[in-house]
Amino acid sequence: MSRTASVTQPDAELPLPAAQGWRVLGVLSTLLAFASISTDLYLPALPSMARDLGTDAGTMEFTVAGYLIGFSLGQLLWGPLGDRYGRRGPVAVGLVLFVIGSAGCAFAVTAPQMIAWRIVQAVGACAGVVLARAMVRDLYAGNRAAQMLSTLMTVMAVAPLLGPVLGGQILAVAGWRAIFGVLVAVGLLTLAAVASLPETLPPARRNREPLGRALARYGSLLREPRIRAYAGAGGFFYGGAFAYVAGSPFAYITYHHVPPQLYGILFATGIAGIMAANIANARMVTRLGGDRLLVIGACVATCAGLAMAVTTATDWGGRAGLVVPVFVYMAATGFIVANSVAGALNSFPERAGAVSALVGAIHYGSGILGAGLVGAFADGTPWPLGWVIALAGVGSAACAFRVGGNARTDMPMERKDGA
Repeated sequence: MSRTASVTQPDAELPLPAAQGWRVLGVLSTLLAFASISTDLYLPALPSMARDLGTDAGTMEFTVAGYLIGFSLGQLLWGPLGDRYGRRGPVAVGLVLFVIGSAGCAFAVTAPQMIAWRIVQAVGACAGVVLARAMVRDLYAGNRAAQMLSTLMTVMAVAPLLGPVLGGQILAVAGWRAIFGVLVAVGLLTLAAVASLPETLPPARRNREPLGRALARYGSLLREPRIRAYAGAGGFFYGGAFAYVAGSPFAYITYHHVPPQLYGILFATGIAGIMAANIANARMVTRLGGDRLLVIGACVATCAGLAMAVTTATDWGGRAGLVVPVFVYMAATGFIVANSVAGALNSFPERAGAVSALVGAIHYGSGILGAGLVGAFADGTPWPLGWVIALAGVGSAACAFRVGGNARTDMPMERKDGA
């Protein structure tokens, strides 16, 4: 069977009752939110953590980079495990690791300890993220998968929308260590919810090849131009997004003197843009196609990044000169992330776990570079943040245009149960 046939004529039916389907989508949204809640909740506390742990802003920004190291590399393991053993078991193991890492962060007394526990936390958190995406692909195909990912991302955007606001309040009332205590509780509650999930990958569709061989096959996936283009479009974008995550607390709180309790409101403006764009993408993708919307989103991100490089270099517009282009750049998430992930998954539906892991590793691995560059070139101003985001936007657009060069026609909307 050709690759195209395997996409447009799904090989299995997995119908879900309506009530169960909504419950499953709710749990999947929570799992996807672990990518953001693990970081967004503690962002307002970074300056306080730097003082308490006796370190500087650049070092604390590496707690974000350390998290991304664990998050990107961990996905490469969870993807093949999910293809071999099913989705639900590996997700549960990952959540246990997340709880352990969060508890370690709560008791860390030095910056290196904090970075190490953040890596453990990330390895656990990424299991839910990579396998939740694969579970969506187990249930949906073609542009319908992109539509459902956009819907899930709209729901999960509540986490980064409220995370910094809630984190600022926890910081004011109980201190930064209590933030990681909250993450322990979130991990335990999600672990209980996972027990209600159905297994979306039945034994007949699992990949039985040895784990070592499955890991080695990442090389063959990387040789596919279409996957490289999709992963690169999202990867460059994530580099800019996590540069913002790492650098914005100091840009707003330290440079622009925003109170930590109000930082979350400024951070939430970008999240509101993400939610709006995801809603628009979910409505437009079945009509215009994911590839076209991916190009549009990457071009928007490029323009916003270049504008931000200018405003941060000249301080033109002050605080608004930072907030407005960031809002536009982050809003482009709604057109870039879901379409790049779904496009890659649709290329190899029979290896959805591995493809999801590889694309996710590239996305968050690029985030390591973005966050690391902001930390390495930190000079007390938002300028390093501005130029990193500008370069990220340009790179994302270049890869998005390559999707068109390597693409066949966008896949039609189709659900695995034939709806």
